[in-house]
Amino acid sequence: MRNQLQKFTDFANSLLPHETEYLLHVQQLKDEERLKILQLVDYNAHHIGQFTPYDTSIDKRKYNHLQNWIQARLREIDVDEQFNRMLDMEQKIMTDSIRAEEEKDLLKSIRNYEHPTFYFSKFYEVVEHYRHFLLIRMRYNDHRLADDFLKTHRQNYLRAREVHEKLHDATLDIVGQYSGDGVESRQWEEWLTRVFYHPNLEGHIRYLALVRLVFISHNYRMYDLLREKFDFLDGEFSKGRYYSKRHLLNYYNNRLMLHSNFREYDRAVHFGYLSIRSKTHDYLFYVNNLCAVLMRLNRNQEALELMKKASAEAKKTKNFHSRVGYVAFYMEALNKNGLYKNAEGYGDSFLKAYAKEVLQYRWHLFFTVYLESLMHQGQHEKLLKIAQKYQLLERDKSYQANAGYLPAIPLYVSAAQFREGQLSRQELLHAMMTCEEQYRNDPERLAAYKKWLANFKAWVPEVVAS
Repeated sequence: MRNQLQKFTDFANSLLPHETEYLLHVQQLKDEERLKILQLVDYNAHHIGQFTPYDTSIDKRKYNHLQNWIQARLREIDVDEQFNRMLDMEQKIMTDSIRAEEEKDLLKSIRNYEHPTFYFSKFYEVVEHYRHFLLIRMRYNDHRLADDFLKTHRQNYLRAREVHEKLHDATLDIVGQYSGDGVESRQWEEWLTRVFYHPNLEGHIRYLALVRLVFISHNYRMYDLLREKFDFLDGEFSKGRYYSKRHLLNYYNNRLMLHSNFREYDRAVHFGYLSIRSKTHDYLFYVNNLCAVLMRLNRNQEALELMKKASAEAKKTKNFHSRVGYVAFYMEALNKNGLYKNAEGYGDSFLKAYAKEVLQYRWHLFFTVYLESLMHQGQHEKLLKIAQKYQLLERDKSYQANAGYLPAIPLYVSAAQFREGQLSRQELLHAMMTCEEQYRNDPERLAAYKKWLANFKAWVPEVVAS
């Protein structure tokens, strides 16, 4: 039987902790029952694994009223909504279709503007278009207001454009290193930090700077540089600043990765489930990251169920970085649950249809998991044929500089060669020790390698037996 409050419950379950905290902070509800409902909404948002049902004895109209109130309050502070309104306003100005009441709102926004807003640059550009609109119609008083605004904030706008352009230069190095192109990116850390904390820059640019700092932290495995910045952003969200659903979900995903890299896996899972409460363009990417953490905790069945639920999103996404990642993590979840043949079949089908995309996006992750499924089944000849066909050993050499690299692919190939009589026991042992020597001066990577090696040795016990 359908819950009497199912519609409201579904809506409330999509709300995020920072949203409900803000709502409690700004509410001035006189009705005690509505306030009681809002407090329970906040409790459920913070305790996503301990849902408390809503009181069906309360008049359903109060739930409807509260839902409308919540949606209105969040729309007011949603920077993405504000950006969409500016785009709509710009289009109407450019096509001479702006209505009188819309002009009244725009003139009020210009008159009451307080710098900086989140999308200041776009607002500045809208006012530029509006100034032309006003002057040609000889509306001198309104033109003077727009013109004064533009002159007052001209330097702020030029500075924002300059920083935005420099952000692109930084991104070329940062993403290039993340993709394994051999460039460095740490030289941008100090400048990006200054941008993030700059009080006179628009929020959009400051947020872009933080996203790039997240990439640098991954490039160098320096996650300490993020804690203070995330704590700062956490406070801004709670005050209703920087807010959009999209930003919050991205923030929760970044918290997942931060806590995961500090091995705070339970907290990582908490933020991971928050990051997928609503579906955005990056939903599949967030699912992949949550799946990885669940498997680190050996919550393998939970990880597999999570991936199955996301399969429809994986099939329709145009983002092949996320799609290839999804296939790899889905295969790994199958492997973790002993379904090696299923993982092989899934990999075979995807590789047949999208070999080009696999080689372009996350090929190392994909083939590491795919070859693992073959190793488990003793399909050594097929493994060697796959490695040769896609030149995996050659590709692996160029990937070794990546911060998260482990020599899984070359050792899988060596083990398969040993099984096929193409490599001696001593040569395989030498390959394993050579890999270990590479990490002697890197304790973190050495520990990761030894953990992986323990599983690898289980496939070739006669090699490591005394």
